[in-house]
Amino acid sequence: MIATIGVIGVGQMGGGIAQVCALHEYSVKILDITQDVLDSGLANISHDFVRQCERGVITTTEMSTALDRISVGLDYSMFADCDVIIEAASENELIKQKILKALTPNLKADALVVSNTSSISITRLAAHTDRPERFMGMHFMYPVPRMEFVELIRGLATNDMTYEAIFSLAEALGKTVAEARDFPAFIINRILLPMINEAIYALHENVGDIESIDIALRMGANHPMGPLELADFIGLDTCLAVMRVLHDGLGDSKYRPCPLLVMYVEAGWLGRKTSRGFYDYSGVTPVPTR
Repeated sequence: MIATIGVIGVGQMGGGIAQVCALHEYSVKILDITQDVLDSGLANISHDFVRQCERGVITTTEMSTALDRISVGLDYSMFADCDVIIEAASENELIKQKILKALTPNLKADALVVSNTSSISITRLAAHTDRPERFMGMHFMYPVPRMEFVELIRGLATNDMTYEAIFSLAEALGKTVAEARDFPAFIINRILLPMINEAIYALHENVGDIESIDIALRMGANHPMGPLELADFIGLDTCLAVMRVLHDGLGDSKYRPCPLLVMYVEAGWLGRKTSRGFYDYSGVTPVPTR
């Protein structure tokens, strides 16, 4: 039975995962690199809870109880009694490997470990743990509290008990599940990120300007958000990381990251989180940057 869940990382994804777990009556322990980061992450969680209360999604009592279920810390030893640990660090394989090596010596023997990676090989990550049979991918969508879908990925060694337990956890969190094979970027990003990358190529090659490309997909394909607006929402650094995983892992030139995407990331224009990407978010209304 899963009662206590550890979350590594309190950023956009980790904070959202912790929030959803706490609302669904799990005890949650969050780890990050500094107390300042943890304090900022907790403030963001509280702010989002308040917004949910204002929209009538949850009550103030539910918010207060959920916040009481969350604790934070800086040492992996805090996860000693956790039943499941969800790694939600940045989409960088070396960082994730380092985290997993430091994490697993602190866990009880039957604890399960999952990674929220959106593109990296689960089998490779599992090899950096002491329990590859108890390791798998659990890819939440952003923003986690509002998106009702989770992608589950088995590694080569993942056993049935682990998959069934994590499948049940996903359902208990109110998510709809799809199982993906352990191929680069799995299902969602295998399809979504090349579309975004192609939209950036269309901008790079002056096929259309930023607004025209986004309007075309919103109105012409009935997408809720244009691809360049969506790229800013995801984070251009994450988009680039996924495209590099696809290009390296599949060896097909159609997955080559657009040079303009690389340039924006090198400039530090990462989208909404830096207030500048394909749009400038410093004012009341986003303004195209090209």
